[in-house]
Amino acid sequence: MTNFFQVKKKSQLSNARLGLITTAHGKINTPAFIFCGTKATVKSVLPSQLKLASTQIILSNTYHLMLQPGPEIISKEGGLQNFTHWNGPMMTDSGGYQIFSLGYGSVSEEIKGKNNNTKRKSLIKITEEGASFRNYINGDKVFLSPERSIELQRDFGADLIFVLDECTPFNVSKKYTEKSMYMSHRWAVRCKNSFDSKFRNYEPTFGSSGKQSLYGIIQGGVYEDLRKIACEETCSKDFDGLAIGGSLGSTKNQMYDIFSLCENYLDKSKPIHILGIGGLDDILHGVSSGYDTFDCVSPTRIARHGIMMSKLSSNGINLNNSKYKDDHSSLDEDCEIQEINKFSKSYIHHLFKSNEMLGMIILSIYNIWFMNKFFEEIRISINENKFEEYKSSILSNLVE
Repeated sequence: MTNFFQVKKKSQLSNARLGLITTAHGKINTPAFIFCGTKATVKSVLPSQLKLASTQIILSNTYHLMLQPGPEIISKEGGLQNFTHWNGPMMTDSGGYQIFSLGYGSVSEEIKGKNNNTKRKSLIKITEEGASFRNYINGDKVFLSPERSIELQRDFGADLIFVLDECTPFNVSKKYTEKSMYMSHRWAVRCKNSFDSKFRNYEPTFGSSGKQSLYGIIQGGVYEDLRKIACEETCSKDFDGLAIGGSLGSTKNQMYDIFSLCENYLDKSKPIHILGIGGLDDILHGVSSGYDTFDCVSPTRIARHGIMMSKLSSNGINLNNSKYKDDHSSLDEDCEIQEINKFSKSYIHHLFKSNEMLGMIILSIYNIWFMNKFFEEIRISINENKFEEYKSSILSNLVE
C-alpha cells in the first residue's frame, strides 16, 4: 500500500516518534493502543461507544472466530467491519498465541506458576506443518497451518494481519526457543508466500474487506542473540509491518532490556507493534524505543472487575473498595464523556456490589477513554519535544 506508514516526527532525546498508518478503513495516528475485541466484540461496548471514547482501531482473534461463527459467515458479510458495524481499522492476530496459551496457559498463569494439565490437553501437537488443537466448543480436532491462518485472515478482512508463529514461554530451554524461532521463520515465509498469491476470489494482498497489510513477528524469547537473529531475519522479508512477540521475560527489567535490544536491529521505516502489552509504564518504555502500536486485553478486562485505570496506580483504582461506598465525586472530572462521567464513584461501587452489568459497561467505556487519552497525551508530548519529560512525570507518580 502506497504510504502505508509515515514517520511524522521523531523525539530529539529518544526513539519515540509520531507516525501515521493508512488503511482501507481509515488512518491511525501513532503511537496508538489497539483494543481487543476477541470474538468480534469489545465486551459490553457498542461500536458507537468505542468511537465516542476516541478509539482508532480494534483487534479480533483468528482462533476464536475460526471456531465460531466461522470464516465463511464473516466473509459473506464483507468482512469484520461489516459484520461488527465497526467502521474503522481492524487487526487480527494469527492464532499463534493460542498455540502458547492452550499448551502452557496464559502469560500471567505461566509467570505465577499456575499451569494446569487441563489446558495442556487442548494443544495436541506442534509440527513443521502447523498446530493441532481440540476445539474448546465441541472437542473436534482443529489444524492450523501458516497457509490456513492467512486464508482465515483473508476471510475476516482485517486491515492489519499477522504471520503464524509459535509464542514460546520463558521457562523453556534456549535450545527449544531457538528451534521454535527458526520454525516460526519458516512459517513466516509460507505466510508471506500465501499472502502474496491469489486464492479463491481474492487478488494478492486483498481480503474480504479490501487491502490488507501483513506483519512479521520477532521471536527469540529472553535470549539476546536469538532476538538479534530474529530481528534481522524478519526485517529481511519485506513485511509491511513488524511485531515483537513471544516471551518478554518474567520481570519488567527483562522486558525493557528486550525493548532496548530490538530497537537497534529493527527496520525503522516499518510500523512496529508490541503484542500483549498494556501497562502504562511498559507502554512508555516501548514508546521510548520507537514502537508504534500496542494491544492488550487489560483495560476492559479489569473494568469488568470494578477497576478504573489511573495515572496514580499501575494496578488502577478498585471501586469495589468500601471507601467508595459514600464517595459521591464524579468518576473523573477530566473525562469529556458526560454520559459516563455524570455517575459517581458511589454509584459505580453500588453497581458492582449488586452485580449489575451497567457498572462493567461504564468502567469499560471509561478505561477505553482513559487509554486513548493517555496515548493522545503521548502524541502531543512527542510533537512538542516533551515526551521524556512527560514519561518521567507519569513514572514518578505511578505506584504499584
